[in-house]
Amino acid sequence: MLQRTISVALLAAVAAAGVYWWLSAPTAVLADTGLAHAPNFANGEEMFNAGGCASCHAVPDQPDRTRLGGGVAIRSPFGTFYAPNISPDPNDGIGRWNEAAFVNAVTKGVSPAGQHYFPAFPYTSYQHAKREDVLDLFAYLKTLPPVAGKVRDHDVRFPFDIRRNVGIWKFLFMDGKPFAADAARSPQWNRGAYLVNSFGHCAECHSPRNFLGGIIGAQRFAGGPNPEGEGWIPNITQKRLGDWSAKDVAYFLKTGELPDGDSAGGAMRRVIKNTSLLSEQDLAAMAEYVKSLPPVDGPTPPKRKEGG
Repeated sequence: MLQRTISVALLAAVAAAGVYWWLSAPTAVLADTGLAHAPNFANGEEMFNAGGCASCHAVPDQPDRTRLGGGVAIRSPFGTFYAPNISPDPNDGIGRWNEAAFVNAVTKGVSPAGQHYFPAFPYTSYQHAKREDVLDLFAYLKTLPPVAGKVRDHDVRFPFDIRRNVGIWKFLFMDGKPFAADAARSPQWNRGAYLVNSFGHCAECHSPRNFLGGIIGAQRFAGGPNPEGEGWIPNITQKRLGDWSAKDVAYFLKTGELPDGDSAGGAMRRVIKNTSLLSEQDLAAMAEYVKSLPPVDGPTPPKRKEGG
């Protein structure tokens, strides 16, 4: 009886290990379609600004937002991540990457070496980006100055530092679906929905997360604690922005100025540095989409301390 129990337990353990290995395996898109892509550098720059790439990847404490040597610390409940070098440097950046490697990284969160990237890299949103836009972004990045220098390793506690476990996280929180336009909506609304939910990755900060760090779908865009641990990210559904017009939203993304005369603070200031460079058409599109978000109750922000 004991021997049978041990045998069953061993079989169950082997089966569980097999399921874990299967679910946690990195997946990538096809290496190459064989079709040459003629890059649109202007569109690549637009995607660069929509994605806020400079906010995380520009070398800290220097004024040139195109020097993408990385190093910005991204704090989270699981530890601190450090944004990597994505400049065209052939040794320390992405200078030796091909198009397929870049598409895999951005839309699948898989490195050229076949390892999972941690989801501090917002590929859960970038997965919805169009392949041609990703390729245009890659072409634009290659026009920027190469920056030498490796970024330090992440400081993430066990067991969250095990990259293989990220495969399980992706299984739970990535749907793998490309952006699908809504035929009942205007082209401008669909453009806004695309930018907000893909490169803009607005939900990554403006949504509460569960204990595993996954976005709580029912409260998407409803605000919550700052993932970096300081302050509160506001609700951007009509629950809070009901009094804003679409022009107010677009003007805020352009200037950082609120309708009441106040201005953006905290991490949003870094976002505005990027969105302020977007075309007027894309700002209007994003604003139209944001204004269409139905009111959703989010977590209750902490009360401000007196005198604070």
